[in-house]
Amino acid sequence: MEKADKFSNFPEWYHNILRDADIVDIRYPVKGMIVWKPYGLKALRLVQKILVSLLEETGHEEAYFPTFIPESVFSKEKEFLEGFGGETFVVEGTMSKKFTERLFVRPTSETVMYYMWNLWIKGRKDLPLKMYQVVNVFRYETKMTHPILRVREIMGFIEAHTAHATREEAEEQIKEALLIYKNFFDSLLLPYFIIKTPPWDTFAGAEYNYDFVTVAPDGKGIELGSVINLGQKFARAFDIKFLDSDGQFKYVYQTCYGVSERVLGAVIAVHGDERGLVFPPGIAPVQVVIIPIFREGENDIVEYSKKVYRILNENGIRARLDLDTEHSPGWKYYYWELKGVPTRIEIGRRELASNTVTIARRDTFEKFEVKLEELVSALRNTWDSININLRNRAINYLSKLTHIARPGTVYEKGLIIAPWDGTRECAESLEKKYNRGLLGEIVESPINLPPLETMENECSGKPDRYALLGVTY
Repeated sequence: MEKADKFSNFPEWYHNILRDADIVDIRYPVKGMIVWKPYGLKALRLVQKILVSLLEETGHEEAYFPTFIPESVFSKEKEFLEGFGGETFVVEGTMSKKFTERLFVRPTSETVMYYMWNLWIKGRKDLPLKMYQVVNVFRYETKMTHPILRVREIMGFIEAHTAHATREEAEEQIKEALLIYKNFFDSLLLPYFIIKTPPWDTFAGAEYNYDFVTVAPDGKGIELGSVINLGQKFARAFDIKFLDSDGQFKYVYQTCYGVSERVLGAVIAVHGDERGLVFPPGIAPVQVVIIPIFREGENDIVEYSKKVYRILNENGIRARLDLDTEHSPGWKYYYWELKGVPTRIEIGRRELASNTVTIARRDTFEKFEVKLEELVSALRNTWDSININLRNRAINYLSKLTHIARPGTVYEKGLIIAPWDGTRECAESLEKKYNRGLLGEIVESPINLPPLETMENECSGKPDRYALLGVTY
C-alpha cells in the first residue's frame, strides 16, 4: 500500500486502502457507483448479518418492495416530495417508448411500502407491523461522492418500517430501534454520538429523527444511521387506517430507521492504521491466516499447518492457509496485515517440534506461543482482548477529534460541542462562529461532557442542551 497518514491525508489513505485491500473498485464509469470485490463484499455481508439478526430477534420480518415508484404515489406526501425530489432519478420511458406516467427510482422506500400497507392494514390484529428490507436505493448526491461513505447507488440499505395503533406504541418502538442500533454499532466497536436533529433539518415527512454520528480521521462527521418518528403524516397521505376495538377507524402511527454500507466505511476509517485495515474479529472475512515457514521439501510443516487449518475450520473459525511459495513469510505478513486479518498463526520448525503455534495480533503486533490443544480458546480470548483494545482506541481517537467549544478558539478540524438554547437564531450564530453546521442536540455522548453551567454561553437565551456541530460526509 502506498504510504499515507490517515489523519493528515485521509482521502488518499482511504482510497489506497479500498484499492489495495480489495474492498471496492471505483473505476466503473458512472460517478458514485462502485464495484464491490469479493473480499469487501464478504465484510459487508458479515456486518449486515449482525443487524439483520438484531431485527429478526425483535420481531421484524423481511419483505421486498419494487424499485420503481409511480410519480402519483411518490408525490402523495408533500414534504417527502420536496425533500427527495431533487435527488431522485426518474425513468420516463424506454429507448423507443415514452411512459404515460414517470417512474421514480426509490431513494428510500416509504412511499412504495405505504401504498401497499394501505391495502394490508385493516384492523388492530394487523398491528404492530414491523418489516425490513435489504435493497439498493439511488440518490443523485449533490455533495462530492466518496466510495462507500457517499454514493449514488446505496447497494446495502437495510431499512426497517413499523406501524402502530397508538402514539405511545410508536414512541416505544423508537426506543427499541435506538437500542437495536446501539447494540449494532457497539458490536462494530464504533464510538458514536446520538443526536436529535433540529426541526428544520429533520427527515422529509417526519416529526423528528435521531442520528448516530461518529467522526472520520479528517474531522468530518459520518452519519451511521437514523431512527425516525413519522407520526401520522404518511398514514394520512396514504390513508392507512385500522378499525380499532372501539369501532372507530383510526390512522396508524409509523416509524422507520435505516443503515447503509456507509457503516463499513466508518469501520475502515476508524480502526485502520498506517499498515492498512484493522477488522474487528466479528466481521473479518478472514479471522486468522496460517503462514507456514518452510523450505522446499519440508512437507511435515505443511501437513502440520493443514492440521491446524482443519481444527480451526471445524470450530467455525474463518481461516485461510497461505501456501504461496512465490513470496517470503515477511511479504505475507505485510499482505495480510494490509487486509486487516485480526490474528496470524506462524508455524515453523520450532512449532512443529513442540506441537504449538505462534499467534500474532494485528492490533498490537504482539506475538505469543500456545499449545495446539489450547489454540481455539486462545484465539477467542485474543479476539476479546482485541475488541476491548479497538474500542478503547476508537473512543480515544474520537475524543481527540471532538472539541468542547471555547469562544475565540479556531478549530481547524473535528466536531465541536457547544451549549445551545434550542433556537434557530442561536444555531445560526454557532454555525457562523465555528464554520460548521449544527447537526443536532446531543442525546447520548461517548465522552464525558462538562456541566452546561461551566461552559460559556453564546446564545441569547439560557442553554439547556448540548449542540453537536460539524462538517459531514
